[in-house]
Amino acid sequence: MLTLFKSKPVLKDLIPDNYIDIHSHLLPGIDDGARNFEDTLELTRSLQDLGFKQFITTPHIIQHVWDNSHEQIRSNASATFTKLNQHNTKVPLKVAAEYMMDDSFVTRFKSEELLTLKDNYVLVEMSYINAPMQLYAILFDLQVAGYIPVLAHPERYLFYHKNTEEYLKLKRAGCVFQLNLLAVVGYYGESITKIAEQLLQKGMYSYVGSDVHHTKHIESFNLKVKLKDTTPLKEIIANNQFFKLE
Repeated sequence: MLTLFKSKPVLKDLIPDNYIDIHSHLLPGIDDGARNFEDTLELTRSLQDLGFKQFITTPHIIQHVWDNSHEQIRSNASATFTKLNQHNTKVPLKVAAEYMMDDSFVTRFKSEELLTLKDNYVLVEMSYINAPMQLYAILFDLQVAGYIPVLAHPERYLFYHKNTEEYLKLKRAGCVFQLNLLAVVGYYGESITKIAEQLLQKGMYSYVGSDVHHTKHIESFNLKVKLKDTTPLKEIIANNQFFKLE
């Protein structure tokens, strides 16, 4: 067992040089991610050092918590891109959003175009306390509106851990699953790592994201992966090439 443990790779060593990240919180002062531009600069450069080639950054839109409008996000992103260039940090960076699936979200996608990862792929999340009462109606209406829901970090929704059949229901309802990379090193806890491994083995994930908010997340890329088999993880890391910026 000791030999097997020592053979487990460090997470950063699984990141290819052309990796495209589709989930992060790099824009300054807009949510619980980077607090200011100095944070943005440090996080961006650190991720580049890990092999991140392109970024789709996804600030939260959560009613009564992070009431970010699309205009605020675009304006922040434009100013941030300019300052990064001025600091000799040129990186292909696209802005999307991570939408909380609540009543305001339904109103939003029925009245205006969403900020998508690519084409009609939109990053969504739900509360860590419980799923929305109208979850499947929201997912249905979202797809009728022409979008494909990419569910952020399904492994982190603890209320599904004792009934993993719910994950199958989400897949059947049209959700594409995105794994948080730090889940595989135990950053969020052992139970979340266990569920992540189960979903990986069942082939239920399509893509991965760093979900980086701060330097502690960066440091965790130096931890060893706790998976028994890293092959499914490598496959979905490679799948992120789908989101390559033109």
